[in-house]
Amino acid sequence: MSADDTGPPPPPSLPPPVPEIGRPGLLMWVRSFLVDLTPLRASRQFRMLWMGQSVSDIGTLGIVWVAVPFQIFALTRSPFAVGLLALFELVPVLALGLVGGAVADAVDRRTLLLWANAGQAATSALLALNARPSLDHLWVVYVLASVQAALSTVARPAFDSTVPRLVPKQLLPSAIALSVVAGTFGFLVGPLLGGVVIAAFGLSVAYLVDAATFVWALGFVVAMASVPPHHDSEPPSLRSIREGLRFAVGHPLLRGTFLADLVGQIGGMPEALFPAVAVRLGGGPRTLGLLYSAGAAGPFLVNLFSGRARNVRRQGAVIIAATVVWGAAIVGFGLATTLWLALVFMAVARGADMLSGIFRMAIPATVVPDRLRGRVSGISLIVVDVGPALGNLEAGAVGSLVGVPFSIVSGGLACIAGAAVLAAALPAFTRYDAGEARGPEPEG
Repeated sequence: MSADDTGPPPPPSLPPPVPEIGRPGLLMWVRSFLVDLTPLRASRQFRMLWMGQSVSDIGTLGIVWVAVPFQIFALTRSPFAVGLLALFELVPVLALGLVGGAVADAVDRRTLLLWANAGQAATSALLALNARPSLDHLWVVYVLASVQAALSTVARPAFDSTVPRLVPKQLLPSAIALSVVAGTFGFLVGPLLGGVVIAAFGLSVAYLVDAATFVWALGFVVAMASVPPHHDSEPPSLRSIREGLRFAVGHPLLRGTFLADLVGQIGGMPEALFPAVAVRLGGGPRTLGLLYSAGAAGPFLVNLFSGRARNVRRQGAVIIAATVVWGAAIVGFGLATTLWLALVFMAVARGADMLSGIFRMAIPATVVPDRLRGRVSGISLIVVDVGPALGNLEAGAVGSLVGVPFSIVSGGLACIAGAAVLAAALPAFTRYDAGEARGPEPEG
């Protein structure tokens, strides 16, 4: 028996099944596709974590997602300036991603989440202060966005590495789908709410609403029990960071998930162009909010009907196929000349990316031992943020130099080509069978 099997207490066992009333038929068949709520019944800890995160995501992934780019574009009228935001947010991720993961493996993860939520609430309040007409400094927006990214970089490994501790292994895809459905709901509702609040009350109020969502999340984290580190954990150090890096780079399945994410996001991430697309389609902040919300509608529906995700075995092959669909839909988005068509293509694109994302998260949650989960999650966070940052920077630069439609279409085509190369280069990834206990072992 390995140290990981004797470390933390095992996740709670599955609850007894809910008796089914009535005869099996169309209704029961449809219900089998709906998101699996069993993890919420199986674990109070997961329920508390999920309820807090689901509301804070409305602010962070929705309202601020619209407010910060809108404020920068209003001050500069430059797509490149909006794309530059991704670079400012990337710096703390690169600087703290590995450290944040090592810290998450070494301390109580609940405590880490408490401090991170409190810091993010304070930063949003400062953004609200800077958004007043008498201030409204561009450099302050960049700095505070970097601080928010730094806090998120510390919090995310703690969150990701906590979920596998709270639910049985067979429910991990369902728990991940529930976590993501909360995020996609935030993406869906938050941008719409953000666009309305900005138009009606201004940027300061939008940022204050975001601060309130972090206070909400803080209350639910307070209600959780502690999530202590693995008994084999060690203080953060270069040695512990190198150990996590060796495991992540040496494991073929983890390499596949990282590369698939980079292929999709660097080639097909046009969000830096959304403010310019909104203007091109004849709209303002409400149109911008619709573009972001459409990008959340697809993922929300994918997660809502993810009930059979735990039955998917060829997870690597699904990731590759979804990446191809993502790139094709981005091409359609770039060619669209009407708002409704652009919204449809964006919903399809992000839905495909979300389908890929469920399994890009499920594979590490299955194959990574608990004592390394924080560090691998930190590495994954770097990959997840590097891809969109580089994609947005590239999209903003090409959009400014050549044109917005060309930038979007060429990125989508690059995404499709990259998926084909990845499938040919990593056949073990495309053949991966989730029914195998832990998949291929790390190399070296």
